[in-house]
Amino acid sequence: MGSPSCLPQISSRLYKSVSRELSLHPDGSPWSAKMSPHPAFLSLTSLLLFSLVLHDVLALRLCSFNVRSFGESKKENHNAMDVIVKIIKRCDLILLMEIKDSSNNICPMLMEKLNGNSRRSTTYNYVISSRLGRNTYKEQYAFLYKEKLVSVKARYLYHDYQDGDIDVFSREPFVVWFQAPFTAVKDFVVVPLHTTPESSVKEMDELVDVYMDVKRRWKVESFIFMGDFNADCSYVPKKAWKNIRLRMDPHFVWLIGDQEDTTVKKSTNCAYDRIVLRGQEIVNSVVPHSNGTFDFQKAYELSEEEALDVSDHFPVEFKLQSSRAFTNNRKSVALKKRKRGNRS
Repeated sequence: MGSPSCLPQISSRLYKSVSRELSLHPDGSPWSAKMSPHPAFLSLTSLLLFSLVLHDVLALRLCSFNVRSFGESKKENHNAMDVIVKIIKRCDLILLMEIKDSSNNICPMLMEKLNGNSRRSTTYNYVISSRLGRNTYKEQYAFLYKEKLVSVKARYLYHDYQDGDIDVFSREPFVVWFQAPFTAVKDFVVVPLHTTPESSVKEMDELVDVYMDVKRRWKVESFIFMGDFNADCSYVPKKAWKNIRLRMDPHFVWLIGDQEDTTVKKSTNCAYDRIVLRGQEIVNSVVPHSNGTFDFQKAYELSEEEALDVSDHFPVEFKLQSSRAFTNNRKSVALKKRKRGNRS
């Protein structure tokens, strides 16, 4: 089976029209050295460009990051912690996985690093699951978010007790309903998952049952499933995809495709980490070309060894459009139409 139907990379009509108008005279010919566009045209073009920049700046960035064995030893690694804090600051809402901290000190420590200067206008908060696992090995899911942009409406731990499917999840999804007043989609549910590699096929398939359970509980239409699904290479052979409802149902839109490499090691090339959406409104609200991996090794000029001290996974991410920028774009287009009408 081929790559899933990821979010179509549809280029914005606004981008095309602005670039075209910047380079061409209204009659379709290039601007010559002796010619210059009318000031009103430049003003309108500047307004459109500003609107596009504003669109990107105000967009909500959502991230998912398996930090790998995030416990006391990593907390004491100052270089690794500096990188982790930088990664968190890039995101408006981030899921952290593989928190292994029986004393529950990791998130308070992160809050101190993120909010240490009380004069900062941006403050972070978090919500964290209980310690999850079948035996003595336990992990936690945590969501860190910017309080001005995101808030928590409700949350619950999925109860893995369906008849015939007892205890499918190694770490049950910690389901959180978020509200984001400044985005095009005002509220959405995030379902996190870190699978056990050997049972990743079954666990991914079971996410459809989680979706139906949330629908029974809450009146919500927009869903984000994200995490380390171990969804590639030897853990999910190609023939296994037909057994995963999350993949086969076209209503679930996969933002991170099979061609992505979400691993740090150069010796591996696997799309373990995924983001999947459900709901037309949230799918339509994704900023084009914003979905992908964040290569922090390249961004922060780290050696492979230094990067692996942080994690063996790269974060995956995407952006949701800002409602304000979306409104500004619509007003700009309407203004242009009115001006044309007045000249006729």
